[in-house]
Amino acid sequence: MNTKKRTARIVGVLFLTAMVTSLLGGIWLESILNAPDYLTTVSANETQVTIGVILELINCAAVVGIAVMLFPILKKHSEALALGYVGIRVVEAAILTVAVISPLSLITLSQEYLTAGASDASYFQSLGTLLLAARDWAGVSGSLAFILGALMYYYVFYRSKLIPRWLSVWGLIGATLMLATGVIRMFDPSLIYGALPILVNEMVLAVWLIVKGFNPSAIASLSAKTTIKEIR
Repeated sequence: MNTKKRTARIVGVLFLTAMVTSLLGGIWLESILNAPDYLTTVSANETQVTIGVILELINCAAVVGIAVMLFPILKKHSEALALGYVGIRVVEAAILTVAVISPLSLITLSQEYLTAGASDASYFQSLGTLLLAARDWAGVSGSLAFILGALMYYYVFYRSKLIPRWLSVWGLIGATLMLATGVIRMFDPSLIYGALPILVNEMVLAVWLIVKGFNPSAIASLSAKTTIKEIR
């Protein structure tokens, strides 16, 4: 039981780490990458861009860490979904790592752009547009992987009662709403609040795991069933 509490706390801390680093990294980077003169500002703000990249890489590591720490817990209730969850989060981390390459490449591109002058401006602008587009598509793909992963572990949580069912239902609804928002944004990019419910939900989940941990009665019930099967 103490091991389960420790695992729950670690997972909770990793959830908070992933959320904080993802949000801060995004804020640090997007304020520069979305500037009209980003090819100039990226080079001038190299330190800020590097810090944003480091934060996003920490998020990638935390994402994988969550899946690895949850695997022994989830597999006792559904090994297939537990394996699927680890796989999808590894894919998510890989996609997010690709998204991180764009700002790093833009540092070099920005330096070359300033050196080249106005004569080759269109060439550098085209390359910059491609790098930003690659980051955007990686972000979309990473969000999809996140949604699939969330649906997997919240479904297992709901069935196992490892956390309160209201929290699991909230997570399932939030993930579904985020998926629907992603589809709608293809036609209406102004819709930006669809991810808010799942983000708040994961904050609550993180705090719950740190303070309360997994439901002891659900763990005890599973242990009893496992013992009965072994005896038979």
